[in-house]
Amino acid sequence: MFRPLSVFIGARYTRAKRRNHFVSFISLTSMIGLALGVLVMIVVLSVMNGFDHEMRTRVLGMVPHATLEAAQPISDWREMANKIKRPQILAVAPFTQMQGLLTNAGQVEKVLINAIDPQEEGKVSVIGEFFRQGSLDDLKAGGFGIVLGDKAAVKLGVGVGDKVTFVAPEVTVTPAGMFPRIKRFTVVGIFHVGAGEIDGHVAMAHLQDIARLHRWKPEQVQGLRLKFDDLFKAPRIAWGIAQHLGPDYYARDWTRSHGNLYQAIRMEKAMIGLLLLLIVAVAAFNIISTLVMVVTDKKGDIAILRTLGATPLQIMRIFMVQGTVIGVIGTLLGAVLGIIAALNVSSWIAALERLLGIKFLNADVYFIDYLPSQLMRADVVMVCGAALILSFFATLYPAWRAARTQPAEALRYE
Repeated sequence: MFRPLSVFIGARYTRAKRRNHFVSFISLTSMIGLALGVLVMIVVLSVMNGFDHEMRTRVLGMVPHATLEAAQPISDWREMANKIKRPQILAVAPFTQMQGLLTNAGQVEKVLINAIDPQEEGKVSVIGEFFRQGSLDDLKAGGFGIVLGDKAAVKLGVGVGDKVTFVAPEVTVTPAGMFPRIKRFTVVGIFHVGAGEIDGHVAMAHLQDIARLHRWKPEQVQGLRLKFDDLFKAPRIAWGIAQHLGPDYYARDWTRSHGNLYQAIRMEKAMIGLLLLLIVAVAAFNIISTLVMVVTDKKGDIAILRTLGATPLQIMRIFMVQGTVIGVIGTLLGAVLGIIAALNVSSWIAALERLLGIKFLNADVYFIDYLPSQLMRADVVMVCGAALILSFFATLYPAWRAARTQPAEALRYE
């Protein structure tokens, strides 16, 4: 099979056992360094993608894309839902919120109760996917049932069927004085989202039960929760709807509550990617030192090739081929190992946590309590492409030096 002279000799130089073992060692370390750089970059970008994905699906799947509220309780939420219909709005559900304390057996935990309609909540929230016990359907009007996150349930020492006491931050004035508003709830479900803030401080109850605590009519609600086809459209559209309805209405969106965290994750991915790319660049430019030493080692061969009629361009191509082969092997090795590591890093870290008895991601500090990873083809292509391009550019200077070698000078001391 025909192969150009430069490709044939360049490939032979890569495979051959050199007399100078130090040059061979430097060539090997360049290849390994490039592979490690590619591996680390793929794994870290996959982990950052995992955080981004979990933020979108879990945290932002529980947090409303946007809410629409009024100065007074809304009496007919279905009529308002029809009034604000937009193609970008996928679903609408009513809600009422109430903050307070949950107590049981001397344990106290702050909580935000989201009062929901169990039949409508599944359209705007992913909470139904994360139940460990019970379900939203167990919330019945008048039953004063409550659904807790697993962390709150553990802190309070309760399970399904147990009673908890809710203390509202409002008081009831009686002839005997002022007393806090207290109500007993029955735990009917426990969920685990994996986000410490939600699992520890968010609960759910039926709309009509919380309406009673607010002393509203059973059909009255605080506002509407909106789910959009694109969560990034939520701020603009929600605020436009509120302005259209009048001054008594106002909107909130996810960028107010979790926007900073989401933007921080996106920025960290970009910055970490740039820093890791510099590591890949350092590994790729080690090829320069390798090829410079190879050129010095092969001056005699270069001179012989020149006297046999090889052109400077052919000599240059020989060493470009050799450096490119090193880059390709290192990049492919790093890509394969990086893909394997990215697909398994979550389970590996979980196993290491169990072995050491240490939790690397504490849910009280971070928004999730495990290390996520999501491998994306675009990231692998980008990393491998960048490594190959840097490797190719790293071959140009040594190859140019080889092409300038004069046969007479090279053979003078042979």
